[in-house]
Amino acid sequence: MKKITAIIISLIALNMSAQSHQAFDAGEWFRFRIHYGMFNASFATLEVKETTLRNKPVYHVVGKGKSTGLLHLFFKVDDNYETFMDKKSGEPLRFIRQIDEGGHTRDLLIDFDHDSNTAHVFNRKYNTRNTYSIPENVHDMLSSFYYLRNNLDVSSLEHGEMFSIKMFIDDENHDFKLKFLGREVVKTKMGNIAALKFQPYVLAGRVFEKKESLTIWVSDDKNRMPLKIKADLAVGSLNADIDAFKGLKYPLNIIMK
Repeated sequence: MKKITAIIISLIALNMSAQSHQAFDAGEWFRFRIHYGMFNASFATLEVKETTLRNKPVYHVVGKGKSTGLLHLFFKVDDNYETFMDKKSGEPLRFIRQIDEGGHTRDLLIDFDHDSNTAHVFNRKYNTRNTYSIPENVHDMLSSFYYLRNNLDVSSLEHGEMFSIKMFIDDENHDFKLKFLGREVVKTKMGNIAALKFQPYVLAGRVFEKKESLTIWVSDDKNRMPLKIKADLAVGSLNADIDAFKGLKYPLNIIMK
């Protein structure tokens, strides 16, 4: 289960140009129920708040994941992710990653300096500080998802279209690819919802069975609300489904039969 909660929380993201749409606002909250095989493994939440950082108004997004039931007895998962995003540009100013996954712990604070294209990483577990070069328009694991929601032009999407992704994770720059798979109707706890389907290309190996192992669905409306994630793992499979929400910026369209 290592790294799985991080995938659920961060999802995946696109890097595009200027923001073209405001899909969310402070007060938005999502909860996902995560299943590993036949077991209810954990819950994950995403919440948008607002505050100031470096004298700038920012969105403060908090993502949490925690194991439940029998899984928690054998493999504890207790993760906290936070990003502070500039309200105007959507770029991340600070990212926090605190995880405890089966005894594997990590505690990082990353400050982004986009003027000098550097990321200052404070490893609080080992009390070490390092600075890394980062590309322009880079995002962290959380800000990337919210940037996607604001900048994806759904009217021009074509089946099979590929996108480039830039992310800084822990102490490394990563380039990812995301493929649009089309439109579907997703059955949720709230009802049937029209959705956009994407396939991020992941690293095959210890966690994922192959590079096409991850699929995500977001609502095909102004909210771009995350609905479902499916992952084929090296051992077993994982599904995450929207379980509850509040504070959507726009009304959610439920398809009536």
